[in-house]
Amino acid sequence: MSRTITSGDLRADRRYAYAQGCLDDGDPDAAAEMAEQALEIAPRFAPAWFLLGRAREGRYAQSGRASDHHAALRAYASALDLDPEDAQGARLALVRIGAGEAASAISPGYVRALFDAYAPRFDRHLVEGLSYRGHTLVADALEASAGPATPLGWVIDLGCGTGLVGAALAGRAQFLTGIDLSPGMLAEAGRRGGYHRLVEGELVAALGAEPPASADCVTAADVMIYVGDFAGVVSGSARVLRPGGRFAFTVQSHPGDGLILGADARYAHGDALVREALAGAGLALERAEPAVVRRENGADVPGQVIVARRR
Repeated sequence: MSRTITSGDLRADRRYAYAQGCLDDGDPDAAAEMAEQALEIAPRFAPAWFLLGRAREGRYAQSGRASDHHAALRAYASALDLDPEDAQGARLALVRIGAGEAASAISPGYVRALFDAYAPRFDRHLVEGLSYRGHTLVADALEASAGPATPLGWVIDLGCGTGLVGAALAGRAQFLTGIDLSPGMLAEAGRRGGYHRLVEGELVAALGAEPPASADCVTAADVMIYVGDFAGVVSGSARVLRPGGRFAFTVQSHPGDGLILGADARYAHGDALVREALAGAGLALERAEPAVVRRENGADVPGQVIVARRR
C-alpha cells in the first residue's frame, strides 16, 4: 500500500494533486503555479515544497536560466528543512542539481519510504521486470567459495528486503538474521519465511548493535547501491564476523575511482575503493567477478559479486 500524502487541508491537497498531474503531463510551469498555491494554504507542507523543486528543476531543464536553478535549490532545501528525515529524497535531488556531497545523497529516511511503498510489488518488478539476480549471484559465489555442502552457520543478511537471499540460501544457514530499514520489506520477508530473526534499522547502526565475532557470514545483495557509507558497512561487517567468516556482496561498478552517484540515482563503486575498504577492515579478497545484477532501460547494469574472508 502506498503512502498517503496529505497536508491536513483538503484545499492544499487538491492543488498538490493538480500540480502532480501537471508535472506528469510535462508542464512544469503549471505544476509550479499549483504547488505555490498549495503552499500559500499550507506553507509547511514538505511534499509540496519538494514537488515545487521538481517543477522548477523541470523549468530549468527547459530554460537553462540560473534563476530557475536557484529556485529549484531553494524549494528542495525548504523541503529538507521541514522534513529532516527526508522521506521525499530532497538530498538526492539537491546533489543531482549540484548541491551537496554524493556520499550523503541517499538518506535512510528516503530509502525507508521508497521501499515501504515498493514492498508489495518488489519481487514482481525487480525479478520479472529488471531481471534482477543479485540474490542468486551472492548464493552462488558463497557456494563456490565455501563449497556446496558446507553449512554457512550464523548468517546476517544486510538489506534483506523481501527475503530473496534467504530463499536462495535454501536452509544452508543455521541461524539467519535479516536487517532492513523498511518495515514493509521486513513484513514481506516474514511472510516468505526462512529468517530466524528480523531487525529494523540502518545498516551501520544495526551492525554496531550485534556482538563482535558472532557471525560466520554476512551477505548484501544489491544493497550497496543505496549506501553512501560503504567503508562503514564493510568495517561493521568485518567486526561481526568470526575469523575465517565470509562477507559476500554485490556492487554496481564504474570505470573510474571512488564512489559516484549515477544518473539512475544509485551508487556505483570503483574497483580501488572496494579493495581499499576490504583491506582496511581486515578482509582478504577471495573472489571478485564481473556480474550483471539487473537490467535497466533494456541494458545490462555492470557490477561485481565479491566474497571476502575475515583474516
